[in-house]
Amino acid sequence: MTTRTFDDLLAEAESVSVEGWDFSWLDGRATEQRPSWGYQRRLGERLAHARAALDIQTGGGEVLAGAGPLPPVMAATESWPPNVAKATALLHPLGAVVVADPDEPPLPFADGAFDLVTSRHPATVWWPEIARVLCPGGTYFAQHVGPASVFELVEYFLGPQPEDVRRRRHPDDESRDAEAAGLEITGLRAESLRTEFHDIGAVVYFLRKVIWMVPGFTVDRYRDRLRELDERIRAEGPFVAHSTRFLVEARKPA
Repeated sequence: MTTRTFDDLLAEAESVSVEGWDFSWLDGRATEQRPSWGYQRRLGERLAHARAALDIQTGGGEVLAGAGPLPPVMAATESWPPNVAKATALLHPLGAVVVADPDEPPLPFADGAFDLVTSRHPATVWWPEIARVLCPGGTYFAQHVGPASVFELVEYFLGPQPEDVRRRRHPDDESRDAEAAGLEITGLRAESLRTEFHDIGAVVYFLRKVIWMVPGFTVDRYRDRLRELDERIRAEGPFVAHSTRFLVEARKPA
């Protein structure tokens, strides 16, 4: 339990950079159970056998950079300018080109350009575009955020969410959309994972970084709820939520 004041924790969490997709600032302040399948290791296995690969919404490039040697042709897309710069600095020395691209169609590549398309936690998934840029026999391999992920925290700030919102990103729906785009689902696994926030600064940092969780989140806007949550964590211990993840692999028919 922290002895630092509410205002000190908020000031620190508001001032720290949230660029990239590195959550190491939360070490000792929040924990998230990891999926059992080991996405980065499995990604490396697939990259090792690819000729031309594309990583969609690469963030700061950290996951791709840590997956091992890249194929002869490696491209990545990212929409947020600070992440584009960070990913370029990290991935260019490894032989990858980073393309600044909005997270909406079309992808800036020709039909059938890649035999492997990957993504970790894409904010949006445009299945027809993924199918288009895959060559016949090519594979899409990704770890997606599942439905109602960390919704204990979301609903603490926003209140109960309607069922259609809670169901968004459901793997059954994603599978249906992938198949409608002409892909064959060859693998699908889902898990619910325990997440703990040990102080209010960790909550603020998380919501500043994962901006779609509580749209428009600012400390000033939610100060009263943050103070109540700070008191709750101090009295009862970590705030517990559950993230949902699923691993999906799909193939474009030869």
